[in-house]
Amino acid sequence: MRKSIATVSLSGSLSEKLGAVAAAGFDGVEIFENDLLASPLGPEDIRKRAADLGLRIDLYQPFRDFEAVPEDVLENNLRRAEQKFSVMERLGADTMLVCSSVSPDSIDEDELAADQLRLLAQRAEAHGIRLAYEALAWGRHVSTYDHAWRIVELADHAALGTCLDSFHILSRGSDPRGIERIPGEKIFFLQLADAPRVAMDVLQWSRHYRCFPGQGGFDVAGLVHAALRAGYTGPLSLEVFNDVFRQADASRTAVDAMRSLLTLEESVGLASPPGRVVPSSFAFAELAAADTEPLRALLGALGFVRTGRHGGKPVELWEQGEARLVVNTAGASRREGPALTALGLETPDPGAATRRAESLLTPVIPRRRAAGDVPLEAVEAPDGTELFFCRTRREDHPSWTDDFAPVLPLEDTAGPEPGTVVTRIDHVALTQPWHRFDEASLFYPSVLGLQPNESLDLADPYGLFRSRAVANPEGTLRIALNVAPVPGERETHPQHIALATDDIVTTARRVRDHGGGLLPIPGNYYDDLRARHGLADDTLATLRELGILYDRDEYGEFHHCYTVTLGRVFFELVQRTGGYRGYGAPNATVRLAAQHTAELGLRPG
Repeated sequence: MRKSIATVSLSGSLSEKLGAVAAAGFDGVEIFENDLLASPLGPEDIRKRAADLGLRIDLYQPFRDFEAVPEDVLENNLRRAEQKFSVMERLGADTMLVCSSVSPDSIDEDELAADQLRLLAQRAEAHGIRLAYEALAWGRHVSTYDHAWRIVELADHAALGTCLDSFHILSRGSDPRGIERIPGEKIFFLQLADAPRVAMDVLQWSRHYRCFPGQGGFDVAGLVHAALRAGYTGPLSLEVFNDVFRQADASRTAVDAMRSLLTLEESVGLASPPGRVVPSSFAFAELAAADTEPLRALLGALGFVRTGRHGGKPVELWEQGEARLVVNTAGASRREGPALTALGLETPDPGAATRRAESLLTPVIPRRRAAGDVPLEAVEAPDGTELFFCRTRREDHPSWTDDFAPVLPLEDTAGPEPGTVVTRIDHVALTQPWHRFDEASLFYPSVLGLQPNESLDLADPYGLFRSRAVANPEGTLRIALNVAPVPGERETHPQHIALATDDIVTTARRVRDHGGGLLPIPGNYYDDLRARHGLADDTLATLRELGILYDRDEYGEFHHCYTVTLGRVFFELVQRTGGYRGYGAPNATVRLAAQHTAELGLRPG
């Protein structure tokens, strides 16, 4: 189907928006009236600009507060409409969105609304224009799609149909299955937006928190299914009011919008891109470090052993169990210290994973490969992290580890003691730029097939952090996406790598005794832990000694502790017992506060 987007969804001037929309591959646009009014270009110039870019102007919007009004108000409304029709003719737009009225002048009479909309449709038809009547979720008398349809049906005019908007329908909890009873030819337009599920006034929710399909909590695909079953054949059009999108780069936002539509089309059977190839685990995590000595000391304390050196690059391989870390000194910043820059994802079919990513407009990272290097494709995640699709030491595919020549362990890394090893990478936490969080929330499920959890707000001493985890169905690969809610210095909040162990007490003691530096946790936390969970005194004493935090859910228990931060990265040791599924979110506030205390050089109370 044709793909369209409302200009209100993007930042910039109208001309810039049109360029970004065309570059992302859209077929058409909805011209939002404010964008036209603020443009130095006349309607004819905009029409030509759109045509030159291969875009059709699918809709002009909005026309507000028209129907069910007294005669004197109606006369003025018709005058307004004629002026809009003239502008639309100059634009080359043939469909206008008419919103249900919020005016105090409007009267709660469906017959009057239908009569006046019929009169408006007659005027529109004389200009070759159709009207798509939409129920605003906060409309004064008409606020549901089925009510709007009853009025359109009552008006009974060929130039009058309805516009269905997923936000207005789903935010009210209306059942979209009723759409199937509307004749497809009378659904003149379909506007799509998702949104996080929050408890707030619907108008504020609509104006500030809409997002692209797949980024929120609405069943947008179910609504599209219903419209298709009704016989709708018009464009799939995105109309998103979002404070972040209106400040972000329009070109990047337009690509994200197109990715959402491509994924939506796949979910409703309108398109068949290469299938999802879900990664099974982490092959490696890559750390960039100009000065490797502090990082080497920390890795040694954690029990990692240097096992290989790349044949042609300043890159080392460190291993412990199935956990692998790559240390890269090329291009690393001395000012920032170590940083998490890339992830290797254990993938059943790396080639198919790359094709899937490309089909959803994901940048493939060009790599210089020396003769003999193992083929290894990488794509760029929204925050700039490189994601490599790997097969590790499998007979059916070259292993990336073959690029590393074996080396003797460093003298100060004697290796883990029996029974204290880290077994694998449990999860990683990636801090997203503030304007990339929603993009990442769509990217990981659509491109990698990871399943998203609900978004959480975590209290930080200086504000709030949003966090949303994505994981494969087995829970063997987990990524936590974190972001500060506003731009600023907290965007550089450290990333972290969580390492799984079967005995966190012994492992934590080893790290501490080898100089790893565990994050101190305030004593008040353990006093509260006693009250909340009734843990035994000796257990609490051990947790307090090592700075280990505790959580439980209906599936099991979770113990975790943290190293101090080195540059832009720190490590977490985790022990999951009995199928625990979370990430210790109830402890996040304490951890964040403890890290701030450590940054200031203070000791916790």
